[in-house]
Amino acid sequence: MPFYKKLGLEVNPYIFFISIAAIVTFLLFGVFATEATGRVFAVIQDFIVGKFGWFYILSVAVFLIFVIFLFFSRFGKIKLGPDDSEPDYTYASWFTMLFSAGMGIGLVFFSVAEPMFHYMAPPTMDGETMEAAREAMRLTFFHWGVHPWAIYIVVGMSLAYFHFRKGLPLSIRSAFYPLLGNRIYGWMGNTIDILAIFGTKFGVATSLGLGVIQINAGLQYLFGIGISTNIQILLIVGITAIATVSVVLGLDKGIRVLSNFNMSVAIGLIIFVFITGPTIYLLNATVENTGYYLQNLIQSTFWLGTFDEGASDWLGGWTLFYWGWWIAWSPFVGMFIARISRGRTIQEFVAGVLLVPTAFTFIWLTVFGNTALHMEIFGDGGLTGLGTEQMLFAMLDGLPLAQISSIAATLVIVTFFVTSSDSGSLVIDMLASGGKPNPPVGQRVFWAISEGAVAAVLLLAGGLVALQTAAITMGLPFTMILLVMCLSLYKGLRSDGTERLVRRKTFTKKSKQTTIDKTGEDGDV
Repeated sequence: MPFYKKLGLEVNPYIFFISIAAIVTFLLFGVFATEATGRVFAVIQDFIVGKFGWFYILSVAVFLIFVIFLFFSRFGKIKLGPDDSEPDYTYASWFTMLFSAGMGIGLVFFSVAEPMFHYMAPPTMDGETMEAAREAMRLTFFHWGVHPWAIYIVVGMSLAYFHFRKGLPLSIRSAFYPLLGNRIYGWMGNTIDILAIFGTKFGVATSLGLGVIQINAGLQYLFGIGISTNIQILLIVGITAIATVSVVLGLDKGIRVLSNFNMSVAIGLIIFVFITGPTIYLLNATVENTGYYLQNLIQSTFWLGTFDEGASDWLGGWTLFYWGWWIAWSPFVGMFIARISRGRTIQEFVAGVLLVPTAFTFIWLTVFGNTALHMEIFGDGGLTGLGTEQMLFAMLDGLPLAQISSIAATLVIVTFFVTSSDSGSLVIDMLASGGKPNPPVGQRVFWAISEGAVAAVLLLAGGLVALQTAAITMGLPFTMILLVMCLSLYKGLRSDGTERLVRRKTFTKKSKQTTIDKTGEDGDV
C-alpha cells in the first residue's frame, strides 16, 4: 500500500505532492525574502502587461463570443447530465451559490472604490466632471459585467458536461478528453490539474487578501483598531478557522447555508442604502448605466489604449488585473458551479450564469457606486482622499444608522471570505484527488489553511500590488488552457449532437416501420 494511503489520503500523488512542493517553495520565498519577492512581482507584472495585454483582451472576447454562440446553437437543449436528469438545487439556492462563489469579497471591496477612482482619474478624459462620473460607472460595469461570467461558463460547462453527461472525473483534465483521449490520465492531465490548482490557489488568495484589508478598515471604523499587515494576518488566521468549520460541515450544511445567509444580509444592506440614499437618482442611474454599458460593450471589449497616451499603465492596473483575476479564479468558480449545476440544459446554464448574477451585480454597483458619486458631486464629498479599503465605510457614514450598516457590511465580507475559502478548498481537493466529488474532510481543511497562508504571504510581499500581480501572472498560462478548452468542448458537443440526431432518426424510422406493420396487419384482417 502506498505511504500516502496509509496516512488516509485519497489523492493523485503526482498532483498533490508537486502542488504542495511548489506552494511551500513560494511561501518560504515570501516569508524569508519578502522584499525580493515584491520586486520580482513588479517585474513580472510590467512584462505581462507590456507583452501580453493584447492576448488577455482578445482571449476574453473569444470566451464571451463562444458562450453566446452556444446559447443560440443547436447544442442549447443538451443537458449537463443524462437526458432524464433534474437539477439538484432550486433556482434561488443555485443563484445565491453562484453569486457568492463568483464575486463575493471583490465586489464589496470595489463597489465604492472603483467608481471613485475612475471618477478622479479616468483613462481617456479629465477627472472629477459629470462626464467622468458616467465613464466611471461604465468602466466599473465593464469589469464586473458579462465578461467574467463568460470565463466561468467556459470552465463550468466543460466540467459539468464531461463529468455528468460523459462520466469522466470532475477534474479540469476531463475537459480535454475529445482532444487527448486517455492521455488525460497521464502527465498531460496531471500538468493541467496542477496549473488549475495554482490558478485557484492564487485567485482565492487574492480575494481573501482584499477581504481582510477591508475587514481591517471596517474594524478601524467601528472600534478604532489600527490598519496594519500584522492585524490583517491575524484576521486571516481567525476567519480561516471559521472557514474550517464550514469545510467540516460540508456543501449542503456549510456553503449552501452560509451563501443563503450572506445573500440575505447583502440584500438587506443594498435595500437600506437604496432607501436611505438618493433613491430617485439611483433608479435613473441604474437605467442609464446599463444602457451606456451596452452601447459601448464592443468598443470596451477590444480597447487596449493604443491611441490613448498613458493608457497602458491604467490598463495594467485595472482591466488586465481583472481579466487575469477572473481567469485565475475560473478553475475554482467553474468547478464549483459545475458541481451545483447537474441537470441544467446548456441554454439554461448560459442564461442563468451569464445574466442573473450580472444583473444583481449591476444593481449592487449602482446603489453603492452612484451613492458615493452623488455624495462627492452634490454633497460634502471627502471620499476622494481616502484609501481603497476605507471608501465603503466612509460612504455608509454619510447615511443614517451608519454604525449598524457598517457592522452589516463587515459581516457580509466575513461570510464571503468563509464561503470563498470553503469553496476553494473543496475545488482544490477535488483536483488533487483526481476528480473525486467528495474527498475526505481532512484534506479540505489542509487546503483551506494553505489558502490563508498564501494570502498572508502575498500581503507581506507587497499588499494590493502583490495581489494584483499574482492574479495576472497565474492567469496567463491558464488563458491558453481555456482557449483549448473551448475547442475541446465544441468538439465534444458536436459529437453529442450527432449522436442525438442519429438516435432521433433511428427512433423516427422505427416508429414509422411499426405504424406500417400495424397498418398491414389491420389490412390483412
